[in-house]
Amino acid sequence: MAATPNIIVIMADDLGYGDVGCYGATALKTPNIDRLAAEGLRFTSGYCSASTCTPTRFSFLTGGYAFRQKNTGIAPPNGPAIIKPGTVTVASLLKQAGYSTAVIGKWHLGLGDPAPDWNGELKPGPLEIGFDHCHLLPTTNDRVPQVFVSDHRVPNLDPKDPLWVGDAAPDENHPTGISHRSTLKMDWSHGHNNTIHNGISRIGFYTGGNAARFRDEDLGDEWVKRSNEWIEAHQGGPFFLYFASHDIHVPRIPHERFQGSTKLGFRGDSIAEFDWCVGELMKTLDRLKLAENTLIVLCSDNGPVLDDGYKDGAVEKLGAHEPAGPFSGGKYSVLEGGTRTPFITRWSGRIKPGVSDKVVCTVDLAASFAALAGAALPANACLDSLNVLPALLGESGAKGRDHLLQQDNSGANFGLRAGDWKLVRMKARGKTQARVTRKARDDSGGLHRLYHLPDDAGETKDVSAEHPEKLKEMIAKLDAVIAAGRSRE
Repeated sequence: MAATPNIIVIMADDLGYGDVGCYGATALKTPNIDRLAAEGLRFTSGYCSASTCTPTRFSFLTGGYAFRQKNTGIAPPNGPAIIKPGTVTVASLLKQAGYSTAVIGKWHLGLGDPAPDWNGELKPGPLEIGFDHCHLLPTTNDRVPQVFVSDHRVPNLDPKDPLWVGDAAPDENHPTGISHRSTLKMDWSHGHNNTIHNGISRIGFYTGGNAARFRDEDLGDEWVKRSNEWIEAHQGGPFFLYFASHDIHVPRIPHERFQGSTKLGFRGDSIAEFDWCVGELMKTLDRLKLAENTLIVLCSDNGPVLDDGYKDGAVEKLGAHEPAGPFSGGKYSVLEGGTRTPFITRWSGRIKPGVSDKVVCTVDLAASFAALAGAALPANACLDSLNVLPALLGESGAKGRDHLLQQDNSGANFGLRAGDWKLVRMKARGKTQARVTRKARDDSGGLHRLYHLPDDAGETKDVSAEHPEKLKEMIAKLDAVIAAGRSRE
């Protein structure tokens, strides 16, 4: 067993706490994730740092809360690189410690400066912040363009058919989800009605690059194929792979062999496809006899969402399934369902199987992996990343976080969990989630609400009036974390 193991972070997209079997789901089966949990440590208080993708991914890589940097909301199709070259990241720390590093899958952190050069070199990007290799979905698949980025270029791009990406239609005859709605194989419910590709309209506009375009149904297979090839080429280790699945994000178009595999529509089928991806990576580790030398962390970038812009049956076919488990809220929300997600660690022979109630977060992986690899963590880097490695490994007496800040996409709304207490600060009312939760909620409260989680996991009863001193204490703590500019001592 290696002292410094290979590390694989498997990050799902929009996977809720209640969406997998080992966290209570009964409406569908997730045998591979369940096996990972049975052979490792399943966290009941595992979090991402934000309730949308871009800020969580920013925080995971940089070890800092996203609200501390401007322009870390959901990145647009032509958005520049959000993480600037020279920034200390989890990848650069591990590379410094001798790891080979790769990210394969969804990026959604911008490329280029001041904008992506889709027909030239796409830099800066992952290779400028510590990754040796990348094979990416550059934005997120409900946004254009539907092409891959390998290292600094779009592969298979024909110079005679250049790729153009814009914020407005190139001409009045450009087909869109509005003008050609009858041709769509998946209809949109709100937004998502610009350029059409593969029978699905997206956010944004693009033309050209036809030889480079992918088919939505093949994304899961592409990530697995590329990851397995990279693992085999670097099996001598140590290596760090960030496997960034696009499942279960919209548009939910799993491969045909998964369509109809659950009773929950394409959303459930996409969970089944993600579970298959996890199993394929585990098979590769077993085949190469790397399981005892590899730490796997499975997590999600935010909580669940049902109707997120397409009519894919997620609401109509939900049945008794509870995507957020016992929690309220989901994607876009600072309630527990927005950021408390499946979180599993496995290192065969090193982590004793079990269940942990320690509070851990994806923002902590940078400092924790640095400690594991023996990499020096600069004082001015990863400012909110705490070393919770003993908790991740399930060591006796280990402590998790004593507090955790949660943010929405823009950083206007915050949640603060400290021990058994949760403070919610609502400055803005954002999107609401249709039937992510069935819990009765009173959303008529003021700026602050206080919940006692052991008695009220669903955050249905504001107890601020009964506990004014605790409310005052929590408000002061939240203000202090925001004002300090860092929470790592």
